[in-house]
Amino acid sequence: VKLRKIQKLGANPSEEELRSILQIRTRIDKVAIKDAKLRTFITQDYARDDMVAHEYDVTNGTVKQGVDNLVMIDDSIVRGTTLKKSIIRMLDRLKPKKIVIVSSAPQIRFPDCYGIDMAKLGDFIAFQAAIELIKDRGMEMILDDVYLKCQNQASAPKEQVKNYVKEIFEPFTADEISAKISQMLRPKDINAEVEIIYQTIEGLHEACPENLGDWYFTGDYPTPGGNKVVNRAFINYMEGKNVRAY
Repeated sequence: VKLRKIQKLGANPSEEELRSILQIRTRIDKVAIKDAKLRTFITQDYARDDMVAHEYDVTNGTVKQGVDNLVMIDDSIVRGTTLKKSIIRMLDRLKPKKIVIVSSAPQIRFPDCYGIDMAKLGDFIAFQAAIELIKDRGMEMILDDVYLKCQNQASAPKEQVKNYVKEIFEPFTADEISAKISQMLRPKDINAEVEIIYQTIEGLHEACPENLGDWYFTGDYPTPGGNKVVNRAFINYMEGKNVRAY
């Protein structure tokens, strides 16, 4: 931003003009306040939607209406429930020009089977976005093909099972999926533009070089059982079974 402003000044900017640009700083304020007693991620499915409406509150007077871009950092975006039903609506009441949600974790695309309650593919907003892109582009044959592959190896020894669900995401870039997520999570009745930005896999590895557990994001499970779980999760999704894959 500073570079663009300086370039617009031309060949002979004044010292005052340069100083005014160089003094531009990102403002950091406590805009959203969370009730520490509430945690939607570990709440049972039937109660989660009701809880998100009561989890956050805002600090008024911190945003210049129609001028400021409001950037919020989240540790991860799994379902997107809290964003769509609470946070984005709440932030829009402050009337920012744009709302940017930055996830420090990459897109969570695959179930976990090692202790975290993330077992249903249909819950993941990244998976939902990939499905919507497939439908938008008339590529539904991919779903049938992956479903058949998963069924064909459902009874195979886990050591022989391959993660075919990766093929759901292969036609799209991470940016395309992020753009679709932004579209899906933006409530229709708000005014601000919404953009959701995710950490990249490469950025994650650079930030955490000693901790390479990335199977939620890449589908590269550390044990053969992970592939069996993800394929079962996809079969459940295709058959309309709202149950966990393990």
